[in-house]
Amino acid sequence: MGLDRIRIAALVRELLTAIGEDPDRPGLTQTPERVAELYAEIFAGVGEDAAAPLARTISIARGPAPETLPSGAVMLRDIRFRSVCEHHLLPFAGRAHIAYLPGEQVVGLGALPRVVDILAARPQVQERLGEQVADTIAHSLDTRGVLVVLDAVHECVTMRGGRQPDASTVTIAARGELAEPAARAELMALMAGRAA
Repeated sequence: MGLDRIRIAALVRELLTAIGEDPDRPGLTQTPERVAELYAEIFAGVGEDAAAPLARTISIARGPAPETLPSGAVMLRDIRFRSVCEHHLLPFAGRAHIAYLPGEQVVGLGALPRVVDILAARPQVQERLGEQVADTIAHSLDTRGVLVVLDAVHECVTMRGGRQPDASTVTIAARGELAEPAARAELMALMAGRAA
């Protein structure tokens, strides 16, 4: 199907009229097209395969550095992401922390932020986003366990309703051996920036 920029621009023009604005006034004449361009960027993940970045794996035993077999988790912290809440179409943004227990195959570290980017670039809720990232990694890689922690600030909380500008939301999604809280305690401490 794809994103229809012309239709988006027309709908934004209609929205401006519906809120009592004049879409032809100088400050708003280019707004419909600007919003269409913005939506093309922030919703670029709609229809994209989030597992694609994980397709190229590296053998641990036969790879470029077989003497450096990981004995524990592989972790990438502080992956910046932004998304749009599907309930109010307001942004939320934060950091993702991902850890996985590798089997025989690992993936280049740059692939993990790409998975987050693809899944975040569609109308989302944070809870589902974390679950989707965990599922994508668990199903696409040879892992014994996956842990995804998202910490984000939602503009639907900071700008409307309770207006809590300092509130952030933390969600946890875990698979395999890391599904048990005790098994992931050390990783949670490392994700929080504390030595275990």
